[in-house]
Amino acid sequence: MIIDIKTKQKGDGKKFFQYVIPSVLSFALSGVYTIVDGFFVGNSIGDLGLSAVNIAYPIVAVIQALGTGLGMGGAIYYSICKAEKKDAQAREYTAGAMWLLLISSVILTISIFLLNSSLLKLLGARGEMLALGEEYIAVIAAGAVLQVIGTGLVPFIRNHGGSFYAMVSMIAGFVTNIILDYLFVWVLEQGVAGAAWATVIGQGVTMLTALAYLLRKKQFTLSISFSKMGNVAATIIRIGIAPFGLAMSPNISLIIINRFSVSYGGEPAIATYACIAYVICIIYLILQGVGDGCQPLLSQCYGEKNWTDLKDTRKLAYGFAFALSIAGCIILHLTRGSLGALFGASGEVNLEIARIMPIFLVSVPFVAILRITTASFYATEKSVYSYVLTFIEPLFMLALMLILPPFFGGQIMIWWSTVWARVLSAVLALILKQRVDRQEMSV
Repeated sequence: MIIDIKTKQKGDGKKFFQYVIPSVLSFALSGVYTIVDGFFVGNSIGDLGLSAVNIAYPIVAVIQALGTGLGMGGAIYYSICKAEKKDAQAREYTAGAMWLLLISSVILTISIFLLNSSLLKLLGARGEMLALGEEYIAVIAAGAVLQVIGTGLVPFIRNHGGSFYAMVSMIAGFVTNIILDYLFVWVLEQGVAGAAWATVIGQGVTMLTALAYLLRKKQFTLSISFSKMGNVAATIIRIGIAPFGLAMSPNISLIIINRFSVSYGGEPAIATYACIAYVICIIYLILQGVGDGCQPLLSQCYGEKNWTDLKDTRKLAYGFAFALSIAGCIILHLTRGSLGALFGASGEVNLEIARIMPIFLVSVPFVAILRITTASFYATEKSVYSYVLTFIEPLFMLALMLILPPFFGGQIMIWWSTVWARVLSAVLALILKQRVDRQEMSV
């Protein structure tokens, strides 16, 4: 019996990493997408270009997060239905998600085109920064369909057992982005527009490779009756709100930080956080990759009512995410003195990055707790709890920034407000997790 247990644990761990490692690498690459743009734009235009791309990035994030949310919502219910042996219903969720991705991407494209300038002004862009931001977002909007569908298809590939292929599709888009960034920004000197075109085309490559996989596996379908579409769409959206918000949360925080930094630190503070956000976002995405990578396993266990394996999978996710967060903190701490130079930042900005980076690293292990707990909630239909954890962090951040900077030290307290917001969110996540365990997961 002991041998059997050990064999099962070894097998479960192997399956966990077969799903999670490709997901982690895929999410890491999605973060590197932005870094590549920042590297080429920063070294080509300087602090102004870097600030413009940074202040416009929340609009880009909305596009990607929409695809992630709708794709994840459909994929989660696909896995649950498959585990419950409801194959026909599983295909309905696939078709419903595909229609939602198509329709929402068209609406989003039109909306961004019409509201480009207004949105950037709302985010704090002015003068030359506004002009560069408009140039960047105009191109991004033109390719919104490619980005929404590309990011939306990846969760389906993962839930069909194609985690490795999902990673391959991301790598294909990433390599394309690098090559075109070099060509458009440095060789052809197209500035922020060139960087935007490189991103859009790279996402298009990801979309095509992902679509090719689903077509080859005969898992792509648009076939769903009109009478069922409303209920299916509502269900997908209800679950998808949490992964959408989770993908958006760092960018909502970015908006809040930039708005307060305009008042207290000005353009140097925005450029400083742009560089920090670029690199630390990779760690956050890696942690999300752990959560989303184990989602198919969690949803399958939930559909099968296998609470023991569900808890074991979640424990593995917590341990792996925590280990990655510590490793990421060590790397960023050791390299903090040269991060600004990577993006062509000024000497002043580079020194400030080295000075304040340790502040942001304090919160990273707490983000690991938050990401895994939130992912486990939306993977198992705990929608309300996942909503709370998704949106509480920016609310905590906003409240702290309204209180701490005016009374305790200006810009430095804006940085510390981000840390305390994430710590408080992680504490709340553990409280909710314990509540769920007591109510539904006792064995």
